[in-house]
Amino acid sequence: MTNPINVIESVSLDDRNDTLVLLDQTVLPNKKEFLNLTEVEQVWDAIYNLKVRGAPAIGIAAAFGVYLATKQSTAETFDALYDDFRKHKDYLATSRPTAVNLFWALDRMERRLHAESASSVASIKLALKEEADLIKKEDQEVCEAIGEHALTLLKPGWGLLTHCNAGTIATAKYGTALAPIYLGQERGYDFKVFADETRPLLQGARLTTWELNEAGVDVTLIADNMASIVMKENKVQAVLVGCDRVAANGDTANKIGTSGVAILAKYHGVPFYVCAPLSTIDLQSKTGDDIEIELRPQEEITSKWYSEPMAPAGVKAYNPAFDVTDHELITGIVTEKGIAYPPYRDSLAKLFHKED
Repeated sequence: MTNPINVIESVSLDDRNDTLVLLDQTVLPNKKEFLNLTEVEQVWDAIYNLKVRGAPAIGIAAAFGVYLATKQSTAETFDALYDDFRKHKDYLATSRPTAVNLFWALDRMERRLHAESASSVASIKLALKEEADLIKKEDQEVCEAIGEHALTLLKPGWGLLTHCNAGTIATAKYGTALAPIYLGQERGYDFKVFADETRPLLQGARLTTWELNEAGVDVTLIADNMASIVMKENKVQAVLVGCDRVAANGDTANKIGTSGVAILAKYHGVPFYVCAPLSTIDLQSKTGDDIEIELRPQEEITSKWYSEPMAPAGVKAYNPAFDVTDHELITGIVTEKGIAYPPYRDSLAKLFHKED
């Protein structure tokens, strides 16, 4: 490492004070504020309203959230504690339907609880904390491994385009799609990053440019409809995006607009890479058609980010939060266990059996 960078910790546990501490991503870039959450309802609200976002960060927040809620239980038996746990788990699971990490983390916490069923209630609570801590620690290791694998696909000085935010504030450390950019920054690769603004919630404008700028990365903000021209002008040599879910055939669900970027990249001959932890790969979803697409409030398009409404009062708006990128548009899927290439139905399945 030639130039270590400061990593922003967006999700942490203050166990002594029974508090989940989150970087509020809804007020960035104008304010850097941390929320102190003590109730499970607050955690649900933070996930639903995107105060914490990014598939890995959502999973970490949910794990800490269900632990804290169960820690506060007055149950004296395993069965009673499990009833409380399930109530909190099922509630948190309703916050975001598309991000598979949310369910993966909650299911993992439930498995740990069952594994400790013969232990005392106090010991079970300690085990749940240990499991939540492990989920965060492992995500840090996963992100760094994804970055190392992705970096092998890139060359110093390249222009890179990314959509939405898949950086350190969306994960435990480094991010997924931004991990190779951070590692490259530490090693003097001198990448030139173009960040789509990512309407309507502007994660690229508000979040990606903010965190890359904080790390000293050369980053340029572009409107979503400018992606084609920077590719045509040969300013972009690769596209890196994260994702919220990968189907067994390689179709990927990511922030709305990602599929359009993939289509443009295919046309212009630019490689399009999806950076995805194994926890994001859902082999039970055969294709992208099996992935539920979250519809969000119309106001996010018409008025949320404006001092005055930017659309006529009462006009209808359609606001899907995600779209599905067809596997045929994806050059490779980068995971912590390596890079999967077409045919994805075979290569993705093999990654789950690959030795470290």
